[in-house]
Amino acid sequence: MAWENKIVYLIGQPVGISLSNGQGISGILCGISDKKLLVIEYLYQKKFALKQYDFYIIQDINGFPSCPNELPLH
Repeated sequence: MAWENKIVYLIGQPVGISLSNGQGISGILCGISDKKLLVIEYLYQKKFALKQYDFYIIQDINGFPSCPNELPLH
């Protein structure tokens, strides 16, 4: 499945995005506008930013996996 087919199912979810230059980003996928992905990313403290990524620089996108049910509590 091409990454473009995945995005409709991932809107509103935490995602990891691979860019064609080898970098990766993560955040909440908010939507699509004018062939751009809209992603909220954490900056620092209580600051978040809505960033836009052109389709042509995206190599792949994947939803975050679920946490294991049996994590030890420390």
